[in-house]
Amino acid sequence: MEIFKRLSWFFKQERKAYIFGSTLLLLVSILSAIVPMIVGNIIDDLTANTLTVQQLLFWVFVILAIALAQYVMRYFWRTAIFGTSAKLEKILRRRLFVHFTKMDAVFFQEHRTGDLMAHATNDLTAIRMVAGGGILTLVDSLSQGIITLIIMFVVIDWRLSLVSILPLPLLVVLVRFNGSRIHHHFRRAQEAFSSMNDKVQESIGGMKVIKTFGEEERDIDDFKKMTANVVDKNQAVHFYDAIFRPAIQMIMGLSTVIGIFYGGLLVVQGEITLGLLIAFLNYIGSMSWPMVAIGRLFNILERGSASYNRVEELLRYKSNIVEDPDGINEAIDGDIEFNVEEFKYPNSNQVVLSNVHFTIKQGETLGIVGKTGSGKSTIFKLLTRDYDWYTGNIEFNHHNIKDYTLNALLTNIGYVPQDNFLFSTTVRENIRFGLPEASQEEVEAIAKVTSVHEDIIGFPNGYDTLVGERGVALSGGQKQRISMARAMIIDPSLLILDDSLSAVDAKTEEAILGSIKETRSNKTTIIAAHRISSVMHADNIIVLEDGKIVEQGNHQSLIDNDGWYKQMYEKQQLALEIGEEGFEHVTI
Repeated sequence: MEIFKRLSWFFKQERKAYIFGSTLLLLVSILSAIVPMIVGNIIDDLTANTLTVQQLLFWVFVILAIALAQYVMRYFWRTAIFGTSAKLEKILRRRLFVHFTKMDAVFFQEHRTGDLMAHATNDLTAIRMVAGGGILTLVDSLSQGIITLIIMFVVIDWRLSLVSILPLPLLVVLVRFNGSRIHHHFRRAQEAFSSMNDKVQESIGGMKVIKTFGEEERDIDDFKKMTANVVDKNQAVHFYDAIFRPAIQMIMGLSTVIGIFYGGLLVVQGEITLGLLIAFLNYIGSMSWPMVAIGRLFNILERGSASYNRVEELLRYKSNIVEDPDGINEAIDGDIEFNVEEFKYPNSNQVVLSNVHFTIKQGETLGIVGKTGSGKSTIFKLLTRDYDWYTGNIEFNHHNIKDYTLNALLTNIGYVPQDNFLFSTTVRENIRFGLPEASQEEVEAIAKVTSVHEDIIGFPNGYDTLVGERGVALSGGQKQRISMARAMIIDPSLLILDDSLSAVDAKTEEAILGSIKETRSNKTTIIAAHRISSVMHADNIIVLEDGKIVEQGNHQSLIDNDGWYKQMYEKQQLALEIGEEGFEHVTI
């Protein structure tokens, strides 16, 4: 019953609907309890040969009226209780979704997508059942059970009633035994479902890779094993669920046997009438539902409690990125000072950045080059506050980056990551994602800056073309350029291009860089690239190696330095002379 206490905030919020529905349930139980007494009276009148046609028609009319009233009341209590329970699912789903949007990179590294989806679907459904079927079962079983017992003890015979319910305490033992095991196994079943859900999401997202390597059969076998595990875990839940109802029927059958035997003696001795005995047996039969309902109730509560625990565990997570509520809410125009003494990723002892210091004047372009894993993307993650626990400080316009509100910071940074994620909507909606009110002219203008306009108008539906999930219908170069257009349409104070030109040819690259330089003359830009040609025109260039700056300067000074930069530049120039095919093999 602890889950009811934990959901008390919702029941208080929706108390009118629950009071209305529970009242109707109580009235339905009262009306149901009247029918056996009517049948008993009819039988007694028949036995005494005093029943008239008018009396029989009257009682038939009363029973029909009761049935009609129950029908109407059942409709309204279902609307009140089940309709209200859907609000709980809506509230918790929104709370979870908002929570996800506030979480940092560490949270999403620790939780798989499929697991988070399972929390937002199966777990919330189980919690909704507590507020719907749980309340229904609790009120209905209690009202029907208590009313039936009162009639059995007060109206029929207290001795017969007391003897007949002697087996019922066995239910308490059964409920306690079953409840704890259902809770344990249902949690394991939900965890298995989460793993399977994550497997499906991952396989669908990586289907192209799976097919490329011809691993369909192995992936299917892995999926079969995971689905078998889900079935096994759920069978354990259903096992304990299944043994409850037969046990209840056995206990109620024992009560019925006792009632028939002892009730028959009372009829023979003239203590009660035959009609009362038949009514009593009907009440014993009616008690089966409250007993079954108790088992169902504990099943619902244990499932809901296990799911609520899982959801609360997620909601208890706190983002490591703490926003200053009174932070600066202005644009980040101005110089950038990056001074990081040391940075390590969470749960790692490896130093990723060490003594990285550079300054970018407003309107300048910074180029960053280095081998894969040298720390280029890590710098961008710190600039966008994906991580905050570093030694040193980062300043925008002489203010620490942590002094800005996240809204002021992130709405003024246009970031194009290496993974060019596109939403499964139209090209137009992807481009103006950060500026929904942008006109078609603005969309086309920025698409021309990133040299993707001609590609788009060549699509079957132009800017209304659906790109498919994650942009599956587009080439790598098209996804990169659309992602760049999306970042640039908001006219950010800082534009970050993380290897965003790797999938375009040299001519297109030159056109894009020229357009960026022309349209962003007073804005700051950072470009990380494998190709030296992407950064050679930057005002300042830094060369990273193992998280440290090993060279810094403009293109000519780095060439004169005769270091790694010059060696890579000469190799790439040679590859260009050999041909574009050869260039593809000369990467940083």
